[in-house]
Amino acid sequence: MSAGRVTRSGRKILGGGRRQREAETEEQAAARSVTTSSSGATGGKRRLAVEYEPAEDTDKKLKWEPRSWRKQLENIRQMRRARDAPVDQMGAEKCFDRSAEPQVIRYQVLLSLMLSSQTKDQVTSAAMTKLREHGLTVGSILETDEETLGKLIYPVGFWKSKVKYIKKTTEILQAQYGGDIPDNVAELVKLPGVGPKMAHLIMDIAWNKVSGIGVDTHVHRISNRLKWVKKETKTPEDTRVALEDWLPRDLWSEINWLLVGFGQQVCLPVSPRCSDCLNRDICPGASRKK
Repeated sequence: MSAGRVTRSGRKILGGGRRQREAETEEQAAARSVTTSSSGATGGKRRLAVEYEPAEDTDKKLKWEPRSWRKQLENIRQMRRARDAPVDQMGAEKCFDRSAEPQVIRYQVLLSLMLSSQTKDQVTSAAMTKLREHGLTVGSILETDEETLGKLIYPVGFWKSKVKYIKKTTEILQAQYGGDIPDNVAELVKLPGVGPKMAHLIMDIAWNKVSGIGVDTHVHRISNRLKWVKKETKTPEDTRVALEDWLPRDLWSEINWLLVGFGQQVCLPVSPRCSDCLNRDICPGASRKK
């Protein structure tokens, strides 16, 4: 970690760089002690010492952060107070059997996030309900043929590929993890069909550990509209890296839930409802049309 301290606002104040002290020139040395003649009461001379002020340390600068981001965040929290977006009712945190054993819950969280890629929450929730009714454990999925599994998860996006991913991932979990799921991002992303976004959300929901920000299409889109990235990002993974560079870590878990629901209800992909948004006057991407 780089030297310096981090304020409560999350801004990192960097430590000062090494000052370069060169040997003084004859003129500088002479200027440090200037002898001036003045007519005093005694008629003598007095010596006036002149000290140069040190040059400003240019290494000391605040870490970049977006303009008005705290106000924008508070406004989004206010708009999300009702918790009535699809993600609030049918997101990954709502799709597992809360009465199941912890190991089974973690497996169900993993599968719900695998199914959620390129799929609306309503469709993912319906598929998870059918899977739970069928029996959603490592053992039951290992005993389920691909045709039956496909019928259970249809019509999630790319369901044919996901059938193969689920079967292969479940086999790996049984063989290498005793039927549980990995407890770190590095091993999670090695599983078929699991990317960085899913891995960080799995760590948060299944293991209650914040390893990074889960950035989906909503978080990616809104972060760019609000200019929460220093320069425009092209992919969700680029956005994750950009956000983690400045956003205080204690907000990493909350930001996915906030922005996903906000993106589902207000900051829509097409024709965002800017007139209904509390950030309409401070959002760089807001439509000013009446």
